[in-house]
Amino acid sequence: VAEGDNRSTNLLAAETSSLEEQLQGWGEVMLIADKVLRWERAWFPPAIICVISLVFLIIYYLDPSVLSGVSCFVMFSCLADYLVPILVPRIFGSNKWTTEQQQKFHEICSNVVKTRCRTVGWWKFHNLLLTYLIVTSLLLLPGLNQHGIILKYTGMAKREINKKQDPTLKQNSAFL
Repeated sequence: VAEGDNRSTNLLAAETSSLEEQLQGWGEVMLIADKVLRWERAWFPPAIICVISLVFLIIYYLDPSVLSGVSCFVMFSCLADYLVPILVPRIFGSNKWTTEQQQKFHEICSNVVKTRCRTVGWWKFHNLLLTYLIVTSLLLLPGLNQHGIILKYTGMAKREINKKQDPTLKQNSAFL
């Protein structure tokens, strides 16, 4: 058991080291993004909401096709991947990188690798879980239909939808 734990720890360390090398030019940006996402200042949550709202407003206003939206996203991602490592040292200065910042950068990269591993594990589990739920539902469907359970709950749902759509039904049902 200890050998398996040691192997997974070594694999995690190797993946973290590889990610650190790949994202070295993004270090300062990642530290700032981490501060924003952890709400270290009181105005960060409204700023996040404003930026997201602005992006979605632009998408709504431009109304691009799926192909245009995907191609613009890829284009901006490639542009950022090219420009950020060039511009960051000029903006922040390369001599300001401290051991504390390096440690925080290592922690962020480690958390990204751990989250990716968990997500992959959950994804594999949920595919099986989703298949289980679909198969179970399909096999129970004839019995649910035979005993009128589906008809009962769909009727209840239709009545609730009709109440929300027609305000006079809501008022009349209050008297009943």
